[in-house]
Amino acid sequence: MATRRIEFNLATTGLDPQGRAARLPLGVADRGGVGILTGEDEPQLGGDHMLVNIGPQHPATHGVLRLVVELDGEVVVRVIPHIGYLHTGFEKLGEYRQYNQIVTLTDRMDYLAPMSNNVCLALAVEKLMGLDITERCKVLRVIACELSRIISHLVWMGTTAIDLGAFTPFLWCFQERERVYDLQEMWTGARLTTSLTRVGGLMADIPDGFESGLREFCKTFPNTLDEVDVMLTRNAIWCARLQGIGIMSAEEAINYSLSGPMLRASGVPYDVRKDRPYLDYESYDFEIPVGEHGDAYDRFLCRFEEMRQSVRILEQALDRLPDGPINVSDPRVSLPPKTAAMSDMEAMIFHFKQVMEGIETPVGEAYLPIEGPKGELGYYFVSDGTAKPVRFRVRPPAFINLASLAKMAEGHLLSDLIAINASIDIVMGEVDR
Repeated sequence: MATRRIEFNLATTGLDPQGRAARLPLGVADRGGVGILTGEDEPQLGGDHMLVNIGPQHPATHGVLRLVVELDGEVVVRVIPHIGYLHTGFEKLGEYRQYNQIVTLTDRMDYLAPMSNNVCLALAVEKLMGLDITERCKVLRVIACELSRIISHLVWMGTTAIDLGAFTPFLWCFQERERVYDLQEMWTGARLTTSLTRVGGLMADIPDGFESGLREFCKTFPNTLDEVDVMLTRNAIWCARLQGIGIMSAEEAINYSLSGPMLRASGVPYDVRKDRPYLDYESYDFEIPVGEHGDAYDRFLCRFEEMRQSVRILEQALDRLPDGPINVSDPRVSLPPKTAAMSDMEAMIFHFKQVMEGIETPVGEAYLPIEGPKGELGYYFVSDGTAKPVRFRVRPPAFINLASLAKMAEGHLLSDLIAINASIDIVMGEVDR
């Protein structure tokens, strides 16, 4: 497995090169990056702990998340996340929808990366049916997934910068995100709720101008990443706010079932694209960024480098994009062309049966995971042989990663809690479902 280990040199950050603990003042011990007075220096001040509500209407919670925080002064004693404010019952709704109708539900889970959700659902149903999609469809789905990874990480980096007081990188990130949204709109007709995939293929092929627009994006986007790198990576304030904050060891990250950048920042080089390949990802040349310390700074570096790797994958996908159809030729799975449906009796029957009755799947079950922007995203279906699943279940990486918040925040300052929560990269549509 090709991995890329991110090395740290505190001497280049403008901080004390002796280590992270050396940043703390004398008489203060390092406990997860928080200064805790020790020994004789500790003032004997009594007082009750205070409960503070952060959210659910608060910009720093990145959605309708409510954090009940128990504080001892400014030190976090305990955090209890309260979720469910955005619950929409997607999984139950899926049991009353045909498989292609579920695509619209996936747009609204991780709505910051809708196309990767669309792709995961289609792959899971195709695994259940034993379908092999076309080569052009495979490459276009890879392009969709990597574009989703980039825009998701751009939103994360920009909003995290806002949380910690840096405004300019936010503008840079969202400017690049708009460029990707223009490409998405060109392809799907929508900027947010893309509904890109269909079982057995895609809703539409890429239009004229898309390929050249994507190549231009891949050429110029790294320049913006370089600017953000100069602005943040060795910025003393940025490093002080993130280094040593919210540490998760490799063992702890595995025990909490973390995935994605949250897991790789702790030194575990697990990536579904490499370990459980799909869409021929094993044939692409890219590296997996892996951190060493498992703190919020490592998570920043991992996501930052992942965007560069996504550009590499996009360039390779454009170079190998073949001609041909985007949908399987089976008329029981893919809708016949509209001209055929209007002129051929058999094609009209297939069209009518698909629209009215849906695609029937064999009896069985299937689970398929992909490497989403936030971690391992998986869809699980149980079929009874009809056009609607008996059970529809999602493995949401943001929901599982959020479970580690209480552990990471304990002992840190209240201001550090904001940075830790941001470093998880949650989206509440996926958390609540």
